[in-house]
Amino acid sequence: METTITTTMDNGFVSVTSHSPTPEPTRRSSIACVIPAYNEEDTIAEVLDALLAQTRPPEVIHVVINNSTDETFYIARSYAGEHIRTYHDDTFTTYVFVHDIGKNIDKKVGALNYGFAKVSEDFDYLLGVDGDTVLEPDALRLLEQEAEAESRIGGISAIYTVDPKSSKGLVSSFLTTGQRAQFAAFSMDNLLRGRNMAVLGGQCSLFSMQALKDVMTANRQSTPWVSDSEVEDSLLSLQLRSIGAATKISATARAYVGGMHTVRALDGQQVKWNAGAIDLMWPGQRSTTAGQPFHPNLRLRWMENVSMLFNITVRLGFLLLLAASLSINAFVFSPWWLIPPAVAMLLNLRIACSIKGRRARDIWFALLFFPAEIYLWMRMGHFLRAWTKFFSKAQTDNWAAQAKAERGRGAAFLTPLLAAALVIGGAMYAWFQQTAAVQSAILSLGWPVLYITTMVMTLLMIRKAVRRHHGLTA
Repeated sequence: METTITTTMDNGFVSVTSHSPTPEPTRRSSIACVIPAYNEEDTIAEVLDALLAQTRPPEVIHVVINNSTDETFYIARSYAGEHIRTYHDDTFTTYVFVHDIGKNIDKKVGALNYGFAKVSEDFDYLLGVDGDTVLEPDALRLLEQEAEAESRIGGISAIYTVDPKSSKGLVSSFLTTGQRAQFAAFSMDNLLRGRNMAVLGGQCSLFSMQALKDVMTANRQSTPWVSDSEVEDSLLSLQLRSIGAATKISATARAYVGGMHTVRALDGQQVKWNAGAIDLMWPGQRSTTAGQPFHPNLRLRWMENVSMLFNITVRLGFLLLLAASLSINAFVFSPWWLIPPAVAMLLNLRIACSIKGRRARDIWFALLFFPAEIYLWMRMGHFLRAWTKFFSKAQTDNWAAQAKAERGRGAAFLTPLLAAALVIGGAMYAWFQQTAAVQSAILSLGWPVLYITTMVMTLLMIRKAVRRHHGLTA
């Protein structure tokens, strides 16, 4: 702060007066929120209530409704206008605008870009929130603080989990708990990698407006989000890292996302996510995206896919070898085979204990082993379906497929079961066509290979189970 000194001469005496200018008020960064909404009549009111109740709400909220056939527009419209919120000594004014852009072929991407065009010139940050994501009261304040503390941050994501209160019925409760464990494992992996986030999920992420504009310039795009990928958030995260911006996960800001409550709906969502990730791992399949499969943001994707491949190999190999051994009375039980399930249970328990606000069913999901194992088998099915789509080069609208699944239509989720039945049936038929010598040779080679593979995977699980979490929670 500068000080102005004025001197005057009066009857031989010098008078010195110090003038300190009135300090200018600290400028508050400005935040615009964009909510792409597709048939969100059940959740949009709760989403808007949570945003308006933030300890630091956004200056403006644009609800962009697209392709909807329900009452989302009429519910959101009741929130349109000015909202004043006082928290401690601060007063915030938020303006809510509701846009129904009708049929939009670019779906969520088109809605996000529509909202971006409304706010790109007047705000420092853009907060993207899904129409079924409910923020904790201090989430936006924490995201803003972390973004302001590090100028390199191009985007920062909240920690996500599925609200356990949203489940209805036994199947829904099982799937909700599985998704909570899945989100927790993913979040903890990112938190322990220097909080470097591979994917700034569209559920709740705060983006630097300047970083979004830099992405547009660097990639010669007219909008930040493009329809080159069905996982638009993953592609944007990759592009942000490519221009030198950091993509982070918050250590404290949290949000509850909409979960999938039927097996069919979960399959539609997960296959879309996996298929989109594969598109990015093999760039150029759907667009002119530069080929960079070992980009830092894709390393975690590769690790996830390799891990899933080993999970499938070990489990399917064990079932086939076990059935083959029993068929000729050659199976001898060894207690060593109890170690991998025990380690898996401990790892699942460690993940469950890392969930903030964990519930008893999160713990039991891990301790009983079989619920987590069944959920993993389901994820393996999603993995296989996504890779099958890639190798078949099938041009599928996975957004439409997910929407169809959430409406309770379609039977594609049963495909992995049918495929597994065919593989096992075919393998057993081939087995019984072999001579005793060939069968013995297969078992002599197959079991040792399985031992070694399982041992490596068990050691990797032990490493993850004993690593320090440094007080972080998912």
